[in-house]
Amino acid sequence: MSDPVVALDGVWKVFGDRAQEAMDAIRAEGIGKAEVLARFGAVVGVKDASFAVGEGEIFCLMGLSGSGKSTLVRHINRLIEPSAGSIRILGEDIGKMRPDALRALRGTKIGMVFQNMALLPHRSVRDNIGFALELRGMDAYHRAKLADEALETVSLHGYGDRLPSELSGGMQQRVGLARALAADPEILLMDEPFSALDPLIRRNLQDEFLGLSANLKKTTVFITHDLDEAIRMGDRIGIMKDGEIVQIGTAEDIVTAPADDYVADFVAGISRLKLVSAAKIMVPPDEYQAKRHPLDLTQQHPEARPEDDLDSLVELSTHADLPVLIKADGKLVGVVDKNTLLHGLQGSADE
Repeated sequence: MSDPVVALDGVWKVFGDRAQEAMDAIRAEGIGKAEVLARFGAVVGVKDASFAVGEGEIFCLMGLSGSGKSTLVRHINRLIEPSAGSIRILGEDIGKMRPDALRALRGTKIGMVFQNMALLPHRSVRDNIGFALELRGMDAYHRAKLADEALETVSLHGYGDRLPSELSGGMQQRVGLARALAADPEILLMDEPFSALDPLIRRNLQDEFLGLSANLKKTTVFITHDLDEAIRMGDRIGIMKDGEIVQIGTAEDIVTAPADDYVADFVAGISRLKLVSAAKIMVPPDEYQAKRHPLDLTQQHPEARPEDDLDSLVELSTHADLPVLIKADGKLVGVVDKNTLLHGLQGSADE
């Protein structure tokens, strides 16, 4: 695996004059946020967070309001200074950067998209997109050219001369994304960018961003409080509670093996049909035959691959009475019968 683009190691953020005492007590005694506030007058924003994001990956941080996800993402471009720990961007420790180098990093390597786009109302869409480029000293011709290319990328060709007030909420959100893309950053930080939108517009923008991400290969840290959105958007998901990352994994990992009751409650209502693969529920052939009944491989069993989802297995099982044979490279690696499939859909402990 190549070196991560974004890497956080043991990052803490505790607000208050007695932050160090509070961190020492948390480490030594395992006290929670409420006791930290009562004893030290300090607020735990982030607790010992570590994760790495690879090139082109979409990493979702999710949790309820107050879980620390927005505080954590603002450490990545050092808008917030950590109380402890290190953050490396493209291999460089940003905690050691001089102010001029940090400004250059923010201006050229990292783009940020917020829920509130904060578009300048008196400037055209094109000028809003090119504003950061203007601050860099880029001439008007090249600013406009890059802005129009960014508008094309987000499907807003022809809207460059409009004012933000003339656009819908979803279109303004696209302008915010275009503004971040115009600088061609390697990293995108997206803090609940679609959460204020209507469900249909939100889903359309999610689809558009996933398409852009696949084409542009931007490394993205995506903040959301919505598990459905995290599952749709994220290659991996980190779930936060009280400033701590309690689990990191793929959507399938988290749904099939929640780390604790908190995560289990989060995923309890999530459909497993498109998330869980045959590999997660299949029974090894030897075990299946030993515990259940012999397989008659001369019959026409339906077949699937280990990576096929439960939805595919349900479709196969509804058209056949025989168990589904799971094969990889032509070799039988597992068996899924109707009973196994039902347990898989329920998320039973048999997994």
